[in-house]
Amino acid sequence: MTLSYYTVIILLLAGTIRVATPLILSALAGLFSERSGVVALGLEGMMLGAAFGSAAASAIYGSAWIGLLVGVSVSVLIAAVLSFACVFKKGNQVVAAIALNITISGLAPTLALAWFNQGNQTPGLTNSAQRFLEITLPWAKVSRTHPFPGLIYSELISGHSVIVYLAALLVPLSAFILYKTRFGLRVRAVGENPHALDSAGISVKKIRTQAVLISGVLSGVAGTYLATAAGAGFIPDMTAGKGYLALAALIFGNWKPYRALGACLLFAFTDTVATRLQGVPLPLIGIIPVQFIIALPYLMTVILLAGFVARPEPPKAIGVPYEKEN
Repeated sequence: MTLSYYTVIILLLAGTIRVATPLILSALAGLFSERSGVVALGLEGMMLGAAFGSAAASAIYGSAWIGLLVGVSVSVLIAAVLSFACVFKKGNQVVAAIALNITISGLAPTLALAWFNQGNQTPGLTNSAQRFLEITLPWAKVSRTHPFPGLIYSELISGHSVIVYLAALLVPLSAFILYKTRFGLRVRAVGENPHALDSAGISVKKIRTQAVLISGVLSGVAGTYLATAAGAGFIPDMTAGKGYLALAALIFGNWKPYRALGACLLFAFTDTVATRLQGVPLPLIGIIPVQFIIALPYLMTVILLAGFVARPEPPKAIGVPYEKEN
């Protein structure tokens, strides 16, 4: 029996939410970093490091929560190194971030091989305590018998891991912090005019470091989600460019949290549709090659950024090391 169009749409949207979660968390991470004036090209490395740390800790200790703690700690450590190189030593932010990404992409599989001897990956997380599994909300199973609106509740609202719900809460929380708090005002100010902030007696280095460390925390949660919720362990390069996609979503969203959320959902929807198209013959086209399916989300990113973000407005001081005036 074929699924109805309504059911297919609901399932596509549910898949979109799951795929979008690491993008949303990573985009929020980039939002804090870039709003403070530090280029967020290190998102990929922080996510990958967190994915390895969380999977390794979860496999060893048998707890997804310990994995989350370790994953976030690893990501924050990487963020601290990036902050030291870019904020305190005034190094080139792009070069430092790319160097860290390359280092982590090689170091994580090497450590996995040395510690577990299972081909550059961690052991599979087969125990339910080792992963963040889907949460079934009250009455979700009963509501499935009533397709509308029961299917919306059972598939779209229920049936996600705790990290998915956390990501949904972090979007308005991040917007509130950036636009309604003193700290958020300082983060935005240091990304636009650090000299004005310094003249008011506020440390530019302190604010930028705090913003980058927050970026590390959020990237850590994103990487943990990939390894212990969406997946069941660490494999080499499992982030698959999601850090760069999140950065593209941030640019497409013009460095605003809700617009970045919309861009992440759009990219995730494209990825979800592309996955479901694998092996499905289309009229006049036939079966689409797998290589094109895999490349489709990234192709969509290029098209959107080239066609819809003709005049992005990044923070004025982004990528520029701060030199204190005498």
